[in-house]
Amino acid sequence: MKRIILFLATNLAVMLVLSIAASLLGVNKYLTANGLNLGMLLGFAAVMGFGGSFISLLMSKTMAKWSTGAKVIEQPRTEAEHWLVSTVGRLARNAGLPMPEVAIYEGEANAFATGASRNNSLVAVSTGLLQSMSESEVEAVLAHEIAHIANGDMVTLTLIQGVVNTFVIFISRVVGYFVDQALRKNDEESSGPGIGYMVSVFVCDLLFGLLASMIVMYFSRQREFRADAGAAKLLGSPQPMIAALHRLGGVEAGELPQNVATAGIAGRPGWMALFSSHPPIEERIAALR
Repeated sequence: MKRIILFLATNLAVMLVLSIAASLLGVNKYLTANGLNLGMLLGFAAVMGFGGSFISLLMSKTMAKWSTGAKVIEQPRTEAEHWLVSTVGRLARNAGLPMPEVAIYEGEANAFATGASRNNSLVAVSTGLLQSMSESEVEAVLAHEIAHIANGDMVTLTLIQGVVNTFVIFISRVVGYFVDQALRKNDEESSGPGIGYMVSVFVCDLLFGLLASMIVMYFSRQREFRADAGAAKLLGSPQPMIAALHRLGGVEAGELPQNVATAGIAGRPGWMALFSSHPPIEERIAALR
């Protein structure tokens, strides 16, 4: 079962592409030609780290539509679509937001919100959610997703991801440099990073990236509590959100693709709690009460 969001996977892929490009351009050699330049390395790490996360953010809505098969409702054709669009519009106005795109996708009960900014967002719900919940419960789920947008959660997650990316890249290359120096010993004929550097950086990027994902997932869990509270504020009562969470606890929550998993209304328990993007439903209900 996939636990880490595709937002993180896309971010990692972008970083790897940037890293390969930097290697081909000789940046690594430049950074270590006269010893380890920590200041220059930190700047390089920040550009790579935040570059990957912000490119992922800009791609988030397109990737979400592609990975879930979500179809944006351009012109509502059914009563359910009319209700869905009007409800999202009303909640967005109450939250002081422009109208997001509204979409439906095939799948078990779940929903998500994504987008690069409050003015460029998407709210999508699954057919399973619409079929398994009452209108008041669906409205609570929609309010939760609108609260994610109002709180700027995608941008916040991007900034957090950028910070941890920066430290992963920085520390990995520091470790790689010293491992490379230890392996070379007194070999002064070679210049630039060697195979020890390349292998060490690759391994450290993976290991430190795994540890960094725990930090990102921690913040993801905290923002779920905030979005639940935001939904309760929008609806004037926590009871609809509590009812929706109770309902989600009694049905099989649909697993979202990784790029939108942290933005969903529900997530399955991870094989380790530290890697879970969502808190347990019972904790969310207790917080609302």
